[in-house]
Amino acid sequence: MSAVATAPPAGVSTPTQGAPKPAAPNQGTPKQGMSKGKKVFLSVLAAWIGGIVVFVILFGIKPHKAPDVVSGVFSPTNEFKLDTWFKLGPVAFNKGVLYLLITVAITIGLMTYIARRLKQRPGRLQVAVEMFYNFTRGMSRENLDEDMQRKYFPLIATIFVFILVSNLIGYIPLPVDSGETFKLFGASIPSFQIYAADTNVAFPLILALGVFILFTYEGVRHHGPFGYIKSLMPGGIKGPIVGLIFPIEILSNFLRLISLTVRLWANLLAGHMLIAFMGGELGVLVGDQYVQWALLPFGVGIYLFEAVLIAGLQAFIFAILTAIYLGGAVESH
Repeated sequence: MSAVATAPPAGVSTPTQGAPKPAAPNQGTPKQGMSKGKKVFLSVLAAWIGGIVVFVILFGIKPHKAPDVVSGVFSPTNEFKLDTWFKLGPVAFNKGVLYLLITVAITIGLMTYIARRLKQRPGRLQVAVEMFYNFTRGMSRENLDEDMQRKYFPLIATIFVFILVSNLIGYIPLPVDSGETFKLFGASIPSFQIYAADTNVAFPLILALGVFILFTYEGVRHHGPFGYIKSLMPGGIKGPIVGLIFPIEILSNFLRLISLTVRLWANLLAGHMLIAFMGGELGVLVGDQYVQWALLPFGVGIYLFEAVLIAGLQAFIFAILTAIYLGGAVESH
C-alpha cells in the first residue's frame, strides 16, 4: 500500500494529536504561599522582638528612672485627678464635667437623630436601633409589670445608652490632661489621655443614688412605709430567727446603693489603670525603656478587651439591676 493511501485526510487529526500531554512524574501542584494573616502576625512579632533588642542595645537593662519618678512627683494616679480649669458659679469645670457634657450631648443627639429618621423600610442603623429597643424592652418585660414597664422603660433604656456612651468615649484619647502639657505654636496644650467620667466615684454614686431613691419610692408607694419594710423579709421566715434576718435584709437593701456604685466605678477605674500600666507607665516607674515596648502589646489587648466588652457589659449590668430593683420593690414576698 502506498504512503498516500495510508495518510489521514487533510484537516482530520489523529487521536493523539491535540491531546493534553501527561504531566511529568515529578511535576506536582504548586505550593501555596503563607496566608496574609500569618504574614502580618509574624511581621508584628518580629517588630516587637526587634524593638526589645534595639531598646536593650541603646539603653541597656540597667534602670534609668526619671527625676520625677525618683522624687515621687510622678504618680500613676495623677491622670485621674480633677484639676479645676475654671468656675461657673458653684460649678468647678474640669475634665470630668467635660466628659459628662460630651456624653449628654451625644446621647440626646443620637436619640433625636434616630427618632426623626424612623422609616417603614428600615436601614441598617434603624435595624440596629430596633434590636437595641427589643433588647432593653426584654429587660423591662422580664422584671416589671405592664404599668411599671410603661413608666420606667424609657429611663432604663436611657441609663443603658448614657452609661454606654460615657464608657465608650472614655477610650478615645482627648487633650484633657492638664497636669502634663506640650507646646504647639507656642501655646501649652494639655496632653492626650483616655479618661472616663465613671473613674470618678461621684458619677456612678449619683446614678446609683437616683436608682435607690426611685425603687424605695415605688416600694413605699405600693406597700406603704411599714409594708415596704416588711416586704424586705423573705417569705416563710418566722420565729426568733426574724431578729437575725431582719437587720441583714435592711442592710442588704442599703448595700444595693454601694454595689451599684462600686461595680461601675471600680471596673472602669481598674481597666483604665491597667491600660496605662501596660501601655508604658510601668516602664516609666521601673526606669526601663525596653519594658515599655515589651508590655505594649498587652496594653493594646487590654484596651481592646475593655473598649469592646467591658464598656457595654457594665452599662448592661447597671441597667438590668435598675429594672430588677424596681420590679422587686413592688413584689410581695
